[in-house]
Order: sequence, then structure tokens, then C-alpha cells
Amino acid sequence: QVQLVESGGGLVQAGGSLRLSCAASGRTFSSYAMGWFRQTPGKEREFVAAISWSGGRTSYADSVKGRFTISRDNAKNTVYLEMNSLKPEDTAVYYCAADLRAVWEIPTRTNEYDVWGQGTQVTVSS
Repeated sequence: QVQLVESGGGLVQAGGSLRLSCAASGRTFSSYAMGWFRQTPGKEREFVAAISWSGGRTSYADSVKGRFTISRDNAKNTVYLEMNSLKPEDTAVYYCAADLRAVWEIPTRTNEYDVWGQGTQVTVSS
């Protein structure tokens, strides 16, 4: 059973940076893709970024391209989301997720992920 725990959220001014971390336990971390999603009240959870099991391939939502970077350290069983040039519209609860299927494609939809963390709040003030 895979468990995910996010950390690193907080309050930051517009233009600032934050780094989120997601620590995984359970099944071999290097065998599955990981993703970050975010959600605001009254809205559906939306895709932010994803990374392949090896870390060699990534995918980003258009809204964060050039500002956010997803990475992983398989030796530490951790995936990161480096967020720069933050905007007030980036305010949300951020969730990491694991896709336990052994597929080539990088998953970008919520229904492709099997395990979710509890979420961490990111608030960007203007």
C-alpha cells in the first residue's frame, strides 16, 4: 500500500517561490509515475504537473509552464514541485498523487491516479 504525505505549503507574496515535497512509502517508488494537482473551493481538481517513473519525462499544465518544475529523487522516495513567480491565482490546496499502473504515457487526469496525499495549502497574496 502506497502512502503519500505532502509538505512545504504556506503563505507567500506574489512573485515569490515555494517548494512542495511529497514523500512516498510502501511500494517501490521508482516504479510509478507521480503527479501534482490543485483544487480551490467549488472547483474540480486540476492537473498541474506530472513526471514519469524515471524522472526523464514531464508534463505541465499550460498555466504553470515556465514557472513550475516537477522533479523526483527516487533514492529519497520523494517528488518535488518547485513553484516560482507565484500568482494569486495559484492559491489552492495542492495534492500529490501516484499512478501505480505500468504505462508509458504520463498521466494527466485525476482518474488515472490511484493514491492521493492529504493536500497542502498554498496561498499567494497580491
